[in-house]
Amino acid sequence: MTGQEQRNMDTVRRNWELHERMEYDAALELWADDCRNHGRPVGKEGMRKVWADIRTTFPDWHLTIVEMIARGTEVVAIVRASGTHLGVGTMPVNGGMLLGVPPTGRRVDVQHIHWFTFNADGRISNHRASRDDLGMMQQLGLLPSPQTGSRQS
Repeated sequence: MTGQEQRNMDTVRRNWELHERMEYDAALELWADDCRNHGRPVGKEGMRKVWADIRTTFPDWHLTIVEMIARGTEVVAIVRASGTHLGVGTMPVNGGMLLGVPPTGRRVDVQHIHWFTFNADGRISNHRASRDDLGMMQQLGLLPSPQTGSRQS
């Protein structure tokens, strides 16, 4: 692993540590001014809004890194994402599936894969994610469970 790859992995870890403490200003220093989320230009303020909406929906949101790899300017991390659905999302994050949905009070624990691209300045320039949104909705009791075939109450 190169020094650049290690720095990029450290930046991803630091980003999530700061995000977890809701230190968004400090976390945004790790991002490029013209950063993209899922390929869409959002800039730093767009990322702040996404993070705030996740925290509104899941106030105890937590990501645990399971595995992380780096190659060149890319970092990919497999994580466990967990939290309790206690708020109403106002943005189409979490696959847009919780937009306007009343809190269920249920806890979720699902897998995510996050892919970060870094620019020449060592800042995050793009973020993409693949999440288990179906599993999240089943755990929240909002979609049928594969075990029962019906929504959980």
